[in-house]
Amino acid sequence: MSPARWFPRLHWFPRLHWPSVRGRARADAGPLLLAAVVVAVVTLLSTAAPPLLRTTADDAVREAIARAGDSADVLVHAGWLPDDAPGGGRDRTPDLAEDVDAFRRRASSALDPGLRAALGPPSAIVTSPSLRVTDGSVLRTFQLTYLADDRGPFSAGRVTWVAGGPPGPSVAREATSPYDGPPWSVHIGLSEVDATALAVRPGDRIPLVDERKRVMNVVISGVFRPDDDPGWRLAPWLVHPVSGSDGIGTTRLGGLLSPDSLPDARLAFESDELVRTVRFAPRPDVLTVDRGEAVAESVVALKVRSGSSAARDDVLKWESRLDVELRAVRARVDAASAQASVLLVAVLAGAVLVLLLAADLLVRRRARALTTARQRGAGLPDLGAELLVESVLLAVLAAGVGVAVARAVTPGVSWWWALPVVVAAAFAGPGFGTLAAARATSDRRAPANRSARRFLRHTADLRRAAVEIAVAVAAATAVVALHQRGILPPADGSFSGGGAALPASAPALGVIAGALVLLRLLPATLGLALRRALRSRGPLALVGTARAAATAGRALPVLAMVSAAALAAFALTLDATADRGVADGAWRTVGADARLDLSADPAAQVSTVDLVRRLTAAPGVRQVVPAQVTDGARVLTGETLATPRLVVVDAAAFQRLLASTPLPDAPQLSRLASGTGGEVPALVRSGDGTLRTGMRLELPRDGADPVPLRAVGTAPYVGDVPDVVIVDAAALAAAGVDMVPDTVWLRGPGADAAARAEDAAGTAADVVSRAAVAHDRRTAPLTAGLLRLALVTAAVLLTLGLLALCLGAAAGAPERWQTLSRLRTLGLRQRDTRRVAAGELLPPVVVAAVGGPLLGLLLAAATFGPLSLLVLTGQTDDPPLVVPWWGLGVVAVALLAAVAVVVPVEAALRRRRLLGEVLRAGG
Repeated sequence: MSPARWFPRLHWFPRLHWPSVRGRARADAGPLLLAAVVVAVVTLLSTAAPPLLRTTADDAVREAIARAGDSADVLVHAGWLPDDAPGGGRDRTPDLAEDVDAFRRRASSALDPGLRAALGPPSAIVTSPSLRVTDGSVLRTFQLTYLADDRGPFSAGRVTWVAGGPPGPSVAREATSPYDGPPWSVHIGLSEVDATALAVRPGDRIPLVDERKRVMNVVISGVFRPDDDPGWRLAPWLVHPVSGSDGIGTTRLGGLLSPDSLPDARLAFESDELVRTVRFAPRPDVLTVDRGEAVAESVVALKVRSGSSAARDDVLKWESRLDVELRAVRARVDAASAQASVLLVAVLAGAVLVLLLAADLLVRRRARALTTARQRGAGLPDLGAELLVESVLLAVLAAGVGVAVARAVTPGVSWWWALPVVVAAAFAGPGFGTLAAARATSDRRAPANRSARRFLRHTADLRRAAVEIAVAVAAATAVVALHQRGILPPADGSFSGGGAALPASAPALGVIAGALVLLRLLPATLGLALRRALRSRGPLALVGTARAAATAGRALPVLAMVSAAALAAFALTLDATADRGVADGAWRTVGADARLDLSADPAAQVSTVDLVRRLTAAPGVRQVVPAQVTDGARVLTGETLATPRLVVVDAAAFQRLLASTPLPDAPQLSRLASGTGGEVPALVRSGDGTLRTGMRLELPRDGADPVPLRAVGTAPYVGDVPDVVIVDAAALAAAGVDMVPDTVWLRGPGADAAARAEDAAGTAADVVSRAAVAHDRRTAPLTAGLLRLALVTAAVLLTLGLLALCLGAAAGAPERWQTLSRLRTLGLRQRDTRRVAAGELLPPVVVAAVGGPLLGLLLAAATFGPLSLLVLTGQTDDPPLVVPWWGLGVVAVALLAAVAVVVPVEAALRRRRLLGEVLRAGG
């Protein structure tokens, strides 16, 4: 039996007529090229934005870790081996520095390779307990410190000895210290700044006692000048005095130990009082988003298997906030990615609607040719296949151009973002064309029965209503999902990809649903206008309104214009709100127009009064408020030890300062004027509820009784920390603690200039400018990238809206100007025809120009909360909605002005039509 009987010929396979394909493409080259340009541009934007955001996210990770400084270091502690002598007492271990080096190498080998590659070389630091300087001056503390890294100890090669020399051993290499013996002598080096502050020189003994009032025997062997090595950041008190490290009102200084004097320091304290630590600083240059996630997991694993901090052995005990910093920047990256996806979905929605409109225009131009081909025997599958080949080739080539350009300017492409645009460009034209050919050659007759015609009309209305209800349900579901889930992916990764796509599409779906509502209202509104025009005597208003009412049923032009205008307004509102949030966050961070953070150098502290006087007299400075701000201050709550930011300030001056800034007022500061019952009133704020109004607190002091505090109200925010305690300087002075100002807030147009002038004049202070902080945050990688994407999105959507207007006008142009040309044969002037054409085009454009921006604002108000803009603006609360009236005005004016351009262009193109053509057309 022949195979043909088993495999029949496939007569149903479409047969393509290539001359028809080429002819249609040449005849409609303009609309096809326009669709190709839209596909290429949107593909370029949608495929290039995610990789660029990925690169920006890597930059954000590096910047965040660099800004974190010491707080991102990985630390490991370990106890010392016992040094008890067999016959009693404690043995001096001369090779103690080698033991510290071995501990450093052991800590480095305990890291997994991935984490080790992300960290810098280890640095070892050995610190003593804080000692009190008993020279009768201000409250100062002293700490012995040994530093070493791969290049050796800091006491050699990293300093220049300007007097004396490096510390040496106080006794022979091996010795034994009895338990009840005299204080063991320790030689240390002192920096020039610390030596000046203590007024000592080599050979002098620093008067020091420990917390148990035991006198310490610390002798200065030399005075050094440190080099610019960044390792000094681990112990800045070795270089200069540091205020607030050991409590309010204290200033810490430090003595540098050498390998020779380190064993003596071990004997000078109890066997477990000297703390040795190895620190690993992260390398921001090698960290990325993906690598940061792996590093964070490794750090968490280290801390999980870490030994107990209470154990007195040499087991490694790990601690670090590197994982916290990486998780925080990952949250910002996720927020920026999710917000960028919202903007990209908006662009895709606008582009798809414009492509559908372009396909509809193309089918209108080809209606006669498709009908003729169908009447001559072409099958619907054949026509559909021919149109599909053309559109697929066009979409693939245009998308390829967009992807190629994106690949040339970005490290990669996210091609799947272009799929909606490519699918719309590939299948909209063939679908509309096949449907138009089928309807034009259908042998189905219109029923003569009125009820049958009514049934068909109601069926069509029900189908349209079903589509609109489906869109409304999808929009409501997306908005509910956005409010329930938020835009950020959960920490457990419970949804991703498609699960996150629904919340991200909430603004776009909401805009389309709102545009459908406006589309429903437009015919009814034009119907009322037409009935009013019928009673008027002006023929132009009647003809224009009649033409507008006749074309009001075209859904795609209105949908495309309203959606593009609304989404452009949404993007502009997002940009304005985020920008204002950054500005408000800068106000909160700095607290005024400028801030001076004074050095801990006692000389600088003595000159604070003169500094305030000079700043007050500076031009443009309206307020100067000095304060003492101590981060991590120890405050006892009766239940636990809290470490809030303690602010000692003139409460009345601080209240006036807050009242003159955009920061929230703090009327409760007036409660700090005076204390009751010997307690100092305080305002408290706590992120976890540890500090509450009504609580009794204690402020510990070295060598004195603690200061009793009573929380009498809620403190305003001071900076970006969640826990704050504010007390009045006069009330605290009455309790025996004087304020040592280390912060000066300046308010006024000349505040920034005055602060920088003091810095240029040599004042030992760091200048923090609100304008500079806001600029740094605006130019931060993630924030700057999102703001640029929002503006680009608004520009692209506005362009798509104008393109939708032109396409909609072109689709109705033949019928419109045929009618107007016939009216001209009845005496209508050329100027009047333009007015009638404008009257036909204006109603949907007015709806888009007015209703679109308002719809965008409505969606912004409904969705900005879950979009988590506060993650990028650096605020604790969602930034308030900011309406960019200038941007909305540009959108509205651009759409209305486009009508004034389209009408004369159409009139010029159709001016030369002959009278015979006008009268015969459509006859």
